[in-house]
Amino acid sequence: MTPDGEEFTARLRREKSESAVRSLNPGPPFRSAVPDTIRLTQGAWEVLKLLAREGGLQQPVVISSRELGVALGVSQQSADNYLVSLAEQGLLTRTMVSRKQRLTVTTQGAEALRANFLDLKAIFERPRNLEFTGNVVSGVGEGRYYLSKKGYVDQFGALLGYQPFPGTLNVRLTGKTNNAHEEVRRLTGIRIQGFEAEGRTFGGATCFAAKLADRECHLILPDRTHYQNVFEFIAPKNLRKSLHLSDGDEVKIEVLV
Repeated sequence: MTPDGEEFTARLRREKSESAVRSLNPGPPFRSAVPDTIRLTQGAWEVLKLLAREGGLQQPVVISSRELGVALGVSQQSADNYLVSLAEQGLLTRTMVSRKQRLTVTTQGAEALRANFLDLKAIFERPRNLEFTGNVVSGVGEGRYYLSKKGYVDQFGALLGYQPFPGTLNVRLTGKTNNAHEEVRRLTGIRIQGFEAEGRTFGGATCFAAKLADRECHLILPDRTHYQNVFEFIAPKNLRKSLHLSDGDEVKIEVLV
């Protein structure tokens, strides 16, 4: 093969390789919603799902390990091992009753199932921007205090490309918002590190590119917050004034993927 032919072949191989990488990585890195502390085999997940389907989220399911094994198509010993693993990790409670057992999915177990659902949802649904609706609400004034701290201001300037107006616009979400914070946190955001100053520790946060009433801004999710179902937004200018917003006004939110 001539040198030109070898170079063409090598370039073609590189292009195919890069194309394969792009097809395997069409979006941001996948982050599992299941906590790292949970270690379950596929069989244990099947047990948890089976119990949930049988009403184990609301009340105990009475069943023997043999019956559970038959339902799963595994041996009694394997079924019992799955139960032991789930109980040890606090995902179900297990009480012996005669030759059977009362099995109840715990709150932690329900949260694990919900996290597993979010993982599957992310796999099978095409990446798209997250959309929410909410009403403008007044905060308690903490945003102005924290956004004026040099440890945050310097990072905002370097990572976001601007210094935010010293104050956040708060929006209380409406509709189905149970998993709103979890859905956003699974995206790849811009990390703002915590720091120590003035004899105290200031916590970290993560920023996500967003649009609020079609105005470009950033959604900021502090690591520690007392807000429930409330999103906080920052921008170079005062969002409340520039968008002519008042408490109670409904706004549309788009978190960019």
